[in-house]
Amino acid sequence: MMKRFTIALLALVLIIPAFSMTANASDHDTEEGIDERFGLPILVLGGNLDEAQKQEVREMLGVDDPEMVEEVTVTGEDLVRYIEGEDSRARMFSSAKITRQDEGHGLVIERVNPENITQVTDTMYANALLTAGIENADVEIASPVKVSGHSALTGIYKAYEVSGEELDTARLEVANDELNLATDLAEEEGIDQEKVSELLAEIKQAIAEQNPATREDIEQIINEQLSNLEINLSEEDRQRLTDLFDQMRNLNINFDNVSEQLNDLSTAIQDRLSDVVNDEGFWQSVRDFFQGLIDAISNLFGGGTEDESANE
Repeated sequence: MMKRFTIALLALVLIIPAFSMTANASDHDTEEGIDERFGLPILVLGGNLDEAQKQEVREMLGVDDPEMVEEVTVTGEDLVRYIEGEDSRARMFSSAKITRQDEGHGLVIERVNPENITQVTDTMYANALLTAGIENADVEIASPVKVSGHSALTGIYKAYEVSGEELDTARLEVANDELNLATDLAEEEGIDQEKVSELLAEIKQAIAEQNPATREDIEQIINEQLSNLEINLSEEDRQRLTDLFDQMRNLNINFDNVSEQLNDLSTAIQDRLSDVVNDEGFWQSVRDFFQGLIDAISNLFGGGTEDESANE
């Protein structure tokens, strides 16, 4: 019996670290090399962070050596430079690290502490950044305090300006409008955040495929996608969507150029929408495994389960 107990105990000791390794598989790899063609990754810190909070953000974003990033600060003054009509007194806490990548890499977004970024999801950021003309980069976003997450977009714009790339301010404004509309639909209409992102991505895909020539064409695409995704919106929000994508049409934003990245985004959204079901199945299997292990160890001592003991 002692031998069987030792084997069971050894199995328990080996299994626990295995689950721990799985949980930490997405931790930041701070040893990743720098692609010299694109320069250093750019760390953009919110201008309203104090020194302790800045250091906290550096740690969250895996910045151990300050010489391995180019560090800049984003303020309300930057906000009004990029987005007309915004308030220069806006408080900026959201921060980001941007690492540019090769053509074809795609846009990979990660909020490292999503519990503190309450309104904007990874896929909402990706949708807006593609509209702004930003592609092929790894973007990590963090905040040491609870925020909506909107100001991170301005920080990402500034990072590209610092790296020498000139962005179209008209596209930046439309991207900002898109992000505002996305969070409004989730908050006010009560639509799942990933469902909102799926709607926006599917509309862009349809625009790339159909090349609409008029506002009426845009309106038809929107109605079709709302029907396909079984989303009901108020007439006011339908008009807001139409206004947004009609602006994109007037700016001649060519979504053909990012069609592959839109496909990747749509796939990521579908994966996220199924995460809850998959996660529940995984953790149920974990619970079942450990319950079986506990029962086996209990049986080694002849005690049985609680129910069995009660019948003695």
